[in-house]
Amino acid sequence: MLAAEELSLGILAGGRASRLGGRDKAWIERDGVPQVLRIAHRFSDECGAVLVSANRDLPRHARHGLQALMDRRPDLGPLGGLDALAAACTTPWLFTLPVDIIDADITLPRMLAQAGGQGAVARDDDGLQPLVALYRLDALRAALASALADGEYSVRAMQAVLALPVVAFAGLRFGNINTPDDLAAAGCAPE
Repeated sequence: MLAAEELSLGILAGGRASRLGGRDKAWIERDGVPQVLRIAHRFSDECGAVLVSANRDLPRHARHGLQALMDRRPDLGPLGGLDALAAACTTPWLFTLPVDIIDADITLPRMLAQAGGQGAVARDDDGLQPLVALYRLDALRAALASALADGEYSVRAMQAVLALPVVAFAGLRFGNINTPDDLAAAGCAPE
C-alpha cells in the first residue's frame, strides 16, 4: 500500500468541454460543490499533494488552494495534461482522475496500487477508463517523453507501452459529465 506522502493526485481538467458549450467542468457543481473541489477533498487523506491540469482560470484554482497547471504543449488532449502533471509531480507515484468523473470511489488508488509494477489502469462496467490510472512517476515521464517525441498522443497507446495491468471494478460505473443529459442525470447545477 502506498503512503499518502508517496502519492500525488492529478486531476485532468484541461479539456475544452465542447459538448457542454465550453463550460468549465472543474467548476460544475453537484450538491453545491464544484467537481474539482469534490475530487480534491475526497482523496485528500489518500494523496499527499493535489495537482490540477487546467488550461484556464488558474487564479480561481489557487484561491481554493489548488496547484493548477497549464499544458506545457497545447492541443494534445489528455496526454498534454498528463505531461503537465508529470512534470510538476514531486512524489514517486501519480494517481489521475478526470474532473468529470461522477463516482470516484475512495479505494481507487489502493486497488490500483495492488496491481504492482509501473502502475495500473481502471476498467469499470462501461469499459477501460484510461484517465483513471496510477503511474510510477519515473516510468510515466519516460513513456511521455517517448510518446511526445514520436508524435503519439494517445493515452491508451502510452499505457500499452508501459504494459499497465487493468484492474476491473465490477459492478461500478464511474460515469462522466460530457453532455447536458449527463449534467441532468448527475444532478449538476445548471449554468
